[in-house]
Amino acid sequence: MNIALWLVCAAALGIVLFGVWGSKSQAVSLEQWALGGRRFGSLLVFLLMAGEIYTTFTFLGASGFAYGKGGTVFYILTYTCLAFVSSYWLLPPIWRFASEKRLLSQPDFFEQKYQSPGLGYLVAIVGLIALVPYLILQLKGLGIIAETVSNGQIPRPAAVVLGAAVMALYVIASGMRGSAWAAAVKDGTTWIVCAFLGIYLPYHYYGGIGAMFQQIEIARPGFLALPQTGETVVWYCSTVALSALGLYMWPHTFSSVYTSKSEIAFRRNAVFMPLYAMVMLFAMLVGFAAILQVPGLQGDEIDLALLKLSIATFDPWFVGVIGAAGVLTAMVPGSTILIVGSTLISNNLCRKLSPSMSDGTVTTSARLSVLLITFVAVFFTLDGGDSIVAILIMGYSIVTQLFPALFASLLPKNPFTKEGAIAGMIAGVGTVGVVVTTGLTISSFFPDAPAAIKQLNTGFIALSLNVLVAFLVSVVTAQWPSTSTRLS
Repeated sequence: MNIALWLVCAAALGIVLFGVWGSKSQAVSLEQWALGGRRFGSLLVFLLMAGEIYTTFTFLGASGFAYGKGGTVFYILTYTCLAFVSSYWLLPPIWRFASEKRLLSQPDFFEQKYQSPGLGYLVAIVGLIALVPYLILQLKGLGIIAETVSNGQIPRPAAVVLGAAVMALYVIASGMRGSAWAAAVKDGTTWIVCAFLGIYLPYHYYGGIGAMFQQIEIARPGFLALPQTGETVVWYCSTVALSALGLYMWPHTFSSVYTSKSEIAFRRNAVFMPLYAMVMLFAMLVGFAAILQVPGLQGDEIDLALLKLSIATFDPWFVGVIGAAGVLTAMVPGSTILIVGSTLISNNLCRKLSPSMSDGTVTTSARLSVLLITFVAVFFTLDGGDSIVAILIMGYSIVTQLFPALFASLLPKNPFTKEGAIAGMIAGVGTVGVVVTTGLTISSFFPDAPAAIKQLNTGFIALSLNVLVAFLVSVVTAQWPSTSTRLS
């Protein structure tokens, strides 16, 4: 086993031990395990929520997308900063309602706001469906890192299975408080490694960042601009809108709001989060640096750009440090996903179906559900082949379908009825499901549609259909006596 792989394994073991240490004083209740007892201060809330952007999507996906798609990659910076700005107004009312009602999960919020257990079930199912691609993204990153830094000594499937097992055991033992403390280690390490690589590599190979872009433009004219087909300006804008609206709709991000002990943490965090996101720019610069130095990566191989260039540049021990940072960006967000996904199963599905379940049984069920979610994610990780960014965009197409009903519920007078909210979500998620499973596009349905319509992100089209259906159904059902209840 080479030194790089030893360092990667040491990072995985270290984060497990650190996470267990960070949670050693927590009780066994579901609220403690899943939400850290709702006692997180501004710093832990910041690390838990802002740190969600530091995943393998940042470490491998952003650099790989820059390598494979050029200027299109900057949509990532655009949508994250827009979402962070919106959090200043969006998150405090969510926290106030959740704290008042002592909510445990995202579906609880929708169920209470709309007084509809059926909507709570639907949100739980949509959340679980959306979380699987996000967890696949983390496991895919783990497999890439282990296989690459070991020079193929550890096959990617074996790395995925082993990494998933370690992640699951870590989650069962640590809970949310352990993940929050581990996020501090992960974020600091990721910042240092990405900032160094993003500055050093362009200067090492090209003499500067500006010189790097000049040489790329000479070698591949137009690559740094938005293309005329595929990821066009219309795709760019619609994908930015879809992702910005959906960032806080991920069940694990949404539930992280509940962990805070006050709402002031969200307003403070909104000021600094855009600066915190700058680490993604450094990762993108690494991807751009790899274009001329590691040519020929195609398809999902573009996710290897950062590691391939690092191996070609640095000694094995430093490649191990880089790989260790990558492992942290997979394990820590992956652990939060597992915690929230298992809470959805135990609290919002099992407990609703069997209300007599005790708190201890629900907590045990949540920990066992971790193994189920992990198994499903591993299965699809080994079966799939999309790039990391493509997987995340698909996840956003699903999870953003929750935003219209959420936003409507926060208005002084909710324009949606519970029937409208349910119908809209089904229409939006159903549209995404048809596109993903059949491969159909807008051009397939409307071949004569204007080019701008055909270039829209499919998830954004599904979101538009969601709003339309929710509004129309709400207009009709608002007249029904059974829907007289409105939201406060």
